[in-house]
Amino acid sequence: MSGSSRSLEREYSCTVRLLDDSEYTCTIQRDAKGQYLFDLLCHHLNLLEKDYFGIRFVDPDKQRHWLEFTKSVVKQLRSQPPFTMCFRVKFYPADPAALKEEITRYLVFLQIKRDLYHGRLLCKTSDAALLAAYILQAEIGDYDPGKHPEGYSSKFQFFPKHSEKLERKIAEIHKTELSGQTPATSELNFLRKAQTLETYGVDPHPCKDVSGNAAFLAFTPFGFVVLQGNKRVHFIKWCSLCACRNEVTKLKFEGKTFYLYEKKIILTYFAPTPEACKHLWKCGIENQAFYKLEKSSQVRTVSSSNLFFKGSRFRYSGRVAKEVMESSAKIKREPPEIHRAGMVPSRSCPSITHGPRLSSVPRTRRRAVHISIMEGLESLRDSAHSTPVRSSSHGDTFLPHVRSSRADSNERVAVIADEAYSPADSVLPTPVAEHSLELMLLSRQINGATCSIEEEKESEASTPTATEVEALGGELRALCQGHGRPEEEQVNKFVLSVLRLLLVTMGLLFVLLLLLIILTESDLDIAFFRDIRQTPEFEQFHYQYFCPLRRWFACKIRSVVSLLIDT
Repeated sequence: MSGSSRSLEREYSCTVRLLDDSEYTCTIQRDAKGQYLFDLLCHHLNLLEKDYFGIRFVDPDKQRHWLEFTKSVVKQLRSQPPFTMCFRVKFYPADPAALKEEITRYLVFLQIKRDLYHGRLLCKTSDAALLAAYILQAEIGDYDPGKHPEGYSSKFQFFPKHSEKLERKIAEIHKTELSGQTPATSELNFLRKAQTLETYGVDPHPCKDVSGNAAFLAFTPFGFVVLQGNKRVHFIKWCSLCACRNEVTKLKFEGKTFYLYEKKIILTYFAPTPEACKHLWKCGIENQAFYKLEKSSQVRTVSSSNLFFKGSRFRYSGRVAKEVMESSAKIKREPPEIHRAGMVPSRSCPSITHGPRLSSVPRTRRRAVHISIMEGLESLRDSAHSTPVRSSSHGDTFLPHVRSSRADSNERVAVIADEAYSPADSVLPTPVAEHSLELMLLSRQINGATCSIEEEKESEASTPTATEVEALGGELRALCQGHGRPEEEQVNKFVLSVLRLLLVTMGLLFVLLLLLIILTESDLDIAFFRDIRQTPEFEQFHYQYFCPLRRWFACKIRSVVSLLIDT
């Protein structure tokens, strides 16, 4: 009992990495729930509008999860202490500018700044320059010729890759258009601009469609989206208040297969692993409940099960968006002090880091520098325990849709970029197989994707030779063919379902037969059993099989009992 008590009272060290890259360390008991740790963190941040945020961790299999607040922290992590987690935005506000407190807007600003750098938030050159200029204004203030020499914006990296032209545009906007804006005003303008982009709030899950083509699935404040290549091939709204023709009605998964039910169609996608598919399903259930329902009392436990086997059951445990907004309107306190992390070039910041421009490096070295920059992202605090990074430039290519386009329920397919959507693998919720940067670039050439302006400038120095292209092409096709074929997986699932049905049927018949024999051999005086006992077949079975078997069991039991008595 004393050992058990000491085990229960054992304390574990937890480190939570915050959005500004600082760390919060605390100790928790073994049976502490996720809500306890989250409340400690929000108290440390002086945060009241906390329902938009969550704690993310990575399990030993490199799969990301959101910490469930109703369950034990230690049991969820399944790893050895000390525990390391990240504080991130879980539910993006539909209108971030409408948040009540400045501290909440600042934290959302930090999250979207990370999204911009890692490739989750995409935009064309003019929007990218404006967003980067807002970041500069918010973190270094007004342009000062004495402090900011020519080319000062090149010392900071807002995106994985950008050109000198984009850097000059950022500096020009910062000098001429944003002077006098306070950090709070710049952050607010940044949020308003980011919210108009098509990929705002996207946390991409890599999957494959039924034809084996790569796709990214995501849940946003406005609905479910599928990004494939350079297009948004599906956009299905949550539609809590309006009667939409396309509305998410049900989410389900089985193994690695994810199903999304609309009123007229069923979308089917295949995740890399069953754990990734379950994570995708749980994210969908939570987002649907948060954005669609009117009140938390309407939340129901959702099951992803079939006829014969019990599936996963999950229930969203927090408040919904409408309740959060109503609660925020009642906040009445003095605005808390915000300790903003100033931009210092030598600091390692995930969204603005000091690093060389590709265009300022000799052409013979640009390719190596690009790989080193991408590999450097792997060590970012937001991406611990994840796979190496592959990311493409989004400096001049992406064409956002304004929010009014989201209101068109008939618009299913929309071009979101000139090249394929490709966020950094290190920040994806699902681990992705590691391939070299050359294979990724070659696959885009094989598929006919256009290169960005920066890549066109580098084509002379970095394009592989014909022999290299042929060799890499063969390797790429072999890798693509090595992935599981969705058609074969569907056939295998059908065969497994049939075998499952046969096994269950045979098991039930066997149990019924045993029950019938036991009842018939008993002294139960029922007309049905009396009639069976009087048949010649039963008498033959009774004397030739049942009685010898009963005597054999009795003999064995007596021998075991006597052996136990002797010992």
